[in-house]
Amino acid sequence: MKHRAPFRADHVGSLLRPAAVKKARQDRHEGRISATQLRALENECIRDLVRKQEDVGLQAVTDGEIRRAYWHFDFLAGLDGVELIPGKQGIQFHGMQTKADSIVVTGKVGFPQDHPMLEDFRYLSSTTRVMPKMTIPSPTVLHFRGGRKNINREVYPTLDTFFDDTAAAFAEAIRAFYAAGCRYLQLDDTVWAYLCSEQEKQAARERGDDPEGLAEIYARMINTALQARPADMVVTTHVCRGNFRSSWIAEGGYEPVARILLQGTDYDAYFLEYDSDRAGGFEPLRFLPKGDKQVVLGLVTSKTGLLEDTGLIKRRVEEACRYADIDQFCLSPQCGFASTEEGNLISEEEQWEKLRLVVKIAGEVWNK
Repeated sequence: MKHRAPFRADHVGSLLRPAAVKKARQDRHEGRISATQLRALENECIRDLVRKQEDVGLQAVTDGEIRRAYWHFDFLAGLDGVELIPGKQGIQFHGMQTKADSIVVTGKVGFPQDHPMLEDFRYLSSTTRVMPKMTIPSPTVLHFRGGRKNINREVYPTLDTFFDDTAAAFAEAIRAFYAAGCRYLQLDDTVWAYLCSEQEKQAARERGDDPEGLAEIYARMINTALQARPADMVVTTHVCRGNFRSSWIAEGGYEPVARILLQGTDYDAYFLEYDSDRAGGFEPLRFLPKGDKQVVLGLVTSKTGLLEDTGLIKRRVEEACRYADIDQFCLSPQCGFASTEEGNLISEEEQWEKLRLVVKIAGEVWNK
């Protein structure tokens, strides 16, 4: 059994919101219950979700992100200098669109020591006998999601200072989560996949941003933040092509960013989406340095309830091993099950069956 995260059978983080949570959040929005009542209900549901994750056999558990509306905006809006505002339109996915929310940078970016997700982690940690895992967005998301137009020019006349301040804020976040007891932190990141998509890069150009050179800037931001990581803390990233109501945004293999992502960023491990042709082949894994770095192969989709064939998943793991050693791999679903509160178009039982399958296959591949 692997004793350091990521584990041979792992998962990205978000889980389908139970019906009781959805109702309570709506009741709170409409003023029928208090914030205290909502949190108490969330606490009860998190305890249940943690128990179910433990029962499935996972060595790391999350709170399912069920206190959030989005995988990224809730955390980012809690930073100093960042606000969540109504947008003109939602984020466009393949065939559907999210709610019309957006984030803007209105002041100097910083990490407040009373950020609410610190308490969210402390509560999660109190509920489990295994490793509690916290998920937050990567610093890259604060820039790429809206680009230059969403960053106040009076506060940041040039972006160099913005990048420096954002990296420093995330370094402080890492220190704060560590002080709260977190030893397994994941920075979720759609940006690397978008930089592999000509369509997404063109969309960036059309809003006035130049995607060329961003990979190097983002790597420096990430590495600056990661310098704050103590030796006994594992920090991973998850690269995603979009996950909303079982839909997606980007397509394109990892080749354009693989070298700088796998060799040029100081993460301990990389959760990489590999459940469809949109992610390309395993060839970019040749850039994974030999040694302790890990790749968590996202071979089991969270977008549909159809259960994968065990033999096929094992063969795909074998195929990945052409490019890196099997001891550097783990297995997970390709993404969370509910990157937003709406959730993917699968049932809760299908969600748990997917996680059971990951645990079963990982046991057969690595513990044989």
